[in-house]
Amino acid sequence: MTKFSENFLWGGATAANQCEGAWNVDGRGPAMTDVTTGGSVKAHRMVTYIDKDGNPGAMAKMKGGKLPEGAKYAVLDGYYYPNHDGIDFYHRYKEDIALFAEMGFKTFRMSISWSRLYPNGDETEPNQKGIEFYRNVFTELRKHNIEPLVTIWHFDTPLYLEEHYGGWTNRKLIEFFGRFARTCFTEFKGLVKYWLTFNEINNTVMFLELFGNKATDEDYQKAYQTLHYQFVASAHAVKIGHEIDPENKIGCMICGITYYPGSPDPNDILKNRDMWEKGIYYCGDVQCKGKYPTFAQRLWNEHNVKLDITEQDLIDLKEGKVDMYTFSYYMSTMLTTHEVKEKVSGNFSAGAKNPYLTYSDWGWALDPKGLRYYLEMIYDRYELPLMVVENGLGAYDTVEEDGSIHDPYRIDYFREHIKEMGIAVEHGVDLIGFTPWGCIDLVSAGTGEMRKRYGFIYVDKDDEGKGTFNRSRKDSFYWYKKVIASNGTDLD
Repeated sequence: MTKFSENFLWGGATAANQCEGAWNVDGRGPAMTDVTTGGSVKAHRMVTYIDKDGNPGAMAKMKGGKLPEGAKYAVLDGYYYPNHDGIDFYHRYKEDIALFAEMGFKTFRMSISWSRLYPNGDETEPNQKGIEFYRNVFTELRKHNIEPLVTIWHFDTPLYLEEHYGGWTNRKLIEFFGRFARTCFTEFKGLVKYWLTFNEINNTVMFLELFGNKATDEDYQKAYQTLHYQFVASAHAVKIGHEIDPENKIGCMICGITYYPGSPDPNDILKNRDMWEKGIYYCGDVQCKGKYPTFAQRLWNEHNVKLDITEQDLIDLKEGKVDMYTFSYYMSTMLTTHEVKEKVSGNFSAGAKNPYLTYSDWGWALDPKGLRYYLEMIYDRYELPLMVVENGLGAYDTVEEDGSIHDPYRIDYFREHIKEMGIAVEHGVDLIGFTPWGCIDLVSAGTGEMRKRYGFIYVDKDDEGKGTFNRSRKDSFYWYKKVIASNGTDLD
């Protein structure tokens, strides 16, 4: 018996800022990624700027630093900015979509660069060149019978809004995002029907104390306020999207991490529950249930948070509930209140090491059963259709002399995760799609590297931006093609 439904959406996922390139072409304005340098698993990416006296500077992106007084973000000589070129999807999208079609993709997840449509973010009229580009991409996807799955915001607030409005700490961004979303829904009506509002929205709070950062009450105030404005903006987008086209299916997108207690100690059990609430359920509840959960007040009280929330906001949240829940899943994390000898240290990962799991070169726990656990927990909580819209293994790939690329580790990774997805479906979970992350190699969000490769398709570009940018098929390309053709039954 086939585990997955006949119309199951097999595909792959990317983000505009990591693959498009053409960062200053055809009227596009800059985003934060365009002033972010390359890094590595051991060296943080840097954000570059010019201070008030005109001196160049750089600060670690993930360390929660603030620009010096009077400084402005800037692209500087002597630094490498990998997102400027990405993998040049902007000019090669037809070639890439043809390869996705060859694999048999039913859907392709991508994002729209806000600053390609609104270069500063606060304009009243969009950039027509940007609209034309995305319309061409969606038309090309449709030509190959591939359903676009479009993220409206994927970490790419226009830099102008960051500098002149303070980014998402400013309520005005709700209005600007609403205009951006309305443009997307209007211009691409009939071409796109699956939408996601904010990518990994919960990262705003989850990352506060990652990497050894010591977050202050002020940091939490800013984070929870940012989230509230994004919740309201998401709710507005859902209402606008349904109004423009009732066929639209609009989802949230959560960074999904399965948390385990490190021991039966009640303190560990409570710590684990609290992390599920703070890291996962807080955002999911607001977007899926249309209201703040009961534990929200406890989270706010812990850091003396006082939010700017209006009565209209609460009405909007209730009226702007999402149609589906989508999430990324790469790893699980173990939490304990006890001292531990072995700790995880890597890209976007921290905490105690789980002795029952193995870890990737970037410090991520390889845990397929954690995906099944997450699927079943979330479906039980919300009873909405689910999509796994990111999942994958970043790894070093070797190109052989004959040009072949053997990546059995990637095949093994996906095989086990798809098996667990199948079990979740057998257990009653309404799973409607699977789009592995970086179906084509792209710039790593965390490290800015190319060597951390996720794709079924290899892109000839190195960590210094050198290479032909030519595409080639890995062994996993042919394997995934077979998986899709068999609707997930042939995993050998």
